[in-house]
Amino acid sequence: MITSLHIANYALIDSLNIEFTDGLNIITGETGAGKSIILGALGLLLGARADARVIRRTDCKSVVEATFNVEGRDALARWAEENDLDWSDECILRRELAPNGRSRAFINDSPVNLTQLAEVGSQLIDIHSQNQNQLLASPDYQLQIIDSVAQNNGLLTQFQAEYATFCKANRQLQAARKALEKNRADEEFIRFQLGKLDEAQLVDGEQEELESERELQANMTGIKQLLTTALDRLTNAETSALDSLAEAVEATENLSEMLEDAAELARRLESARLEIQDVTETLADYDSNLGADPQALEQIEERLGEIYALQPRHNVDTIRELIDIREDMRSRLEAISDGDMTLSELEAQVAGARSIARATAARLSEQRRKAAEAFSAELLEVARPLGMPNLRCEIAVEPLKTLTPTGADAVEFRFAFNKNQTPGAVGGAASGGEVSRLMLSIKSIIASRLQLPTIVFDEVDTGVSGDVANRMGLMMVNISKRLQVITITHLPQVAARGVSHFKVFKEDDTDSTHTRIRRLSADQRRSELALMLSGSATDAAALANADSLLNKQ
Repeated sequence: MITSLHIANYALIDSLNIEFTDGLNIITGETGAGKSIILGALGLLLGARADARVIRRTDCKSVVEATFNVEGRDALARWAEENDLDWSDECILRRELAPNGRSRAFINDSPVNLTQLAEVGSQLIDIHSQNQNQLLASPDYQLQIIDSVAQNNGLLTQFQAEYATFCKANRQLQAARKALEKNRADEEFIRFQLGKLDEAQLVDGEQEELESERELQANMTGIKQLLTTALDRLTNAETSALDSLAEAVEATENLSEMLEDAAELARRLESARLEIQDVTETLADYDSNLGADPQALEQIEERLGEIYALQPRHNVDTIRELIDIREDMRSRLEAISDGDMTLSELEAQVAGARSIARATAARLSEQRRKAAEAFSAELLEVARPLGMPNLRCEIAVEPLKTLTPTGADAVEFRFAFNKNQTPGAVGGAASGGEVSRLMLSIKSIIASRLQLPTIVFDEVDTGVSGDVANRMGLMMVNISKRLQVITITHLPQVAARGVSHFKVFKEDDTDSTHTRIRRLSADQRRSELALMLSGSATDAAALANADSLLNKQ
């Protein structure tokens, strides 16, 4: 259950703290006092979209933080361990909104993403707002109700995994079928293109070698001239660098007899002479092996021309890419040959996956039909005392021809509120007050089956009064025996049933308006109920009526 809620710098709230209790917690206040603001802030802890416009002061962040007692919540403890989060009997959820629009989420002070925050928050609290009443007309929501009553969560999760496997196999089959059709349509052209690539006998790296050889042949005259010049300077009889170095080595060796350091110099000169001798021999090899070869250049140009002609045809720039295209074409032709066998294998996989998913869907359907029948009877029992004595309910679970992400069923709730009325869709058959009472009844039934520790009702009693309002209050009390209930209400009959009563109100200072909340004492609660009954907190008759309501607890 939620034990405390802290909101700071959010809309009309500068700072607010609420300490909730077990059982039924009541929140009242004038329209516009800020009750919806508190719910909006609480919704942020369930992953609701953040809007920087709600930040009251733009020089600091907005913070919403709630503390929950999670003792005995073993599933959440396992989840926390799997996600490497600290966990104890107390869980703190926090959402921070920065003025720049950035949002951050925390669980027990550890940063988490919104999906994780919502995953934990949705297992700790359920907020039922007036907008959710409209969901009752939604087939998807009706199916969710039946699944909740049937406790189909585990089976539905299994089916959805099997359905995903079936969809994946089916996508692979359709893609293979489409590819095979295209390959068969293009087979003649593919064979022609592949023949041209095979004839080319492409070798990876060949283009670079040919272009390098062509560059060499194109510059052969200049290369030969440079080689001649270098060899002339090194070996010319009159100005031979090698001969001069040999003489210098001999002179330095003779000098070593008179100078102590000359021997080392002679060795260094000899080393240089040998290095230059090696360079000279290498240059001489180049000179003897290199020569202009017009025929070779012609062959190179012809081969490169063949390669260059293929590349734009396939919209590529390298031989490697041409080779990849060639192998892809070969694979496509092989796929055509093996196509029927491949399709048969994929069709078998699809059939197998469909069969598995259908078997689980059939189990879901059976449980839904049983749950729908039981739920319909229970809903009548719960809802009829709320001023709907002639209520009839039919819940149809119709089979679908194809599988969907939720199984193979379409669920439709049909209601009649009068004796002579044919049951029909709730959207066209029920008033706003009737829908509110139906939703409270549904929530009451679901709450008895789920392990959710806290539920919030936001004016779920709208559109009712008198004895019906009193009965709705009693229903909330019954729900609060199993889980914590927080109810925002304008009805004194409901407000009088609470264990704790909080009032939301506005307070002005010289600069701005602030939303405040306080827990009411016994006397304050009596006055608040009188105010709700008559518009005056001091009216004697209203106070007596308030006493009567409080004494009914």
